[in-house]
Amino acid sequence: MKLNDLSLFLLDMDGTIYFEDTLIDGAKEFIEKLISLKKPYVFLTNNSSVNKFNYLDKMKRLGILCTEDHIFSSGMATGIFLKENRQNKTVYVVGTQALKEELSNYGIRLVNEQPDIVLVGFDRELSYEKLEKACGFIDDGAEFIATNADVLYPIKNHRFIPDCASICTMITNATKKQPFFIGKPNPYMVDLMAKKHQVKPSQIAMVGDRLYTDIAAGKNAQAITILVLSGETSKQMLEESTIKPDFVFASIKEIGDYL
Repeated sequence: MKLNDLSLFLLDMDGTIYFEDTLIDGAKEFIEKLISLKKPYVFLTNNSSVNKFNYLDKMKRLGILCTEDHIFSSGMATGIFLKENRQNKTVYVVGTQALKEELSNYGIRLVNEQPDIVLVGFDRELSYEKLEKACGFIDDGAEFIATNADVLYPIKNHRFIPDCASICTMITNATKKQPFFIGKPNPYMVDLMAKKHQVKPSQIAMVGDRLYTDIAAGKNAQAITILVLSGETSKQMLEESTIKPDFVFASIKEIGDYL
């Protein structure tokens, strides 16, 4: 399939569009190319440490055209999932204040004691107290859910810090319980976008820098997958992986040149 034939582009953000507050070369021009071709796009991010309003402010600062309809995060997906599948359940959040605010927008009942669910996100405000309470609640029978399965979060100069799955590993080691992940590689976010935009998965491009989340989510949803080598995945990692994308580009800039 030619990329020009696709109807919707789902774009990872960290490591694909930018590193922290620095745009990746060609990202702005790529978005402008999609706009000129009248190709709908959504920034589909696993980063649950900030909410959609934080993203809107950031994209405005970076000069990228982005409205509320252009943002869909694992935090938002988790809010939808809990609202639709865990009605009236109480939730203890191991996550940032921004994630708590996002969940509150979906009417999720957040508590600090005796929760039905322990929800773990990418918590850049993490404390040992949160970890200890989470382990205790899970030991007492609370369900263990997490926003995303990313092990690492890419920052500038090809460095990384622990992401949500790394936090979950500590809790799993203590409780022997595995979390249920809402975000990528679960196809849930892609499926929701396909339904919202009324397109078939085969008409969607999932673009990202991580094989085990971005590309796996696209594969699981039966979408077209495009890997960029600007973030976590190296050529060696790609060669050694059993997850193979449909297209591989050095960066988002090359995709724009291809369209």
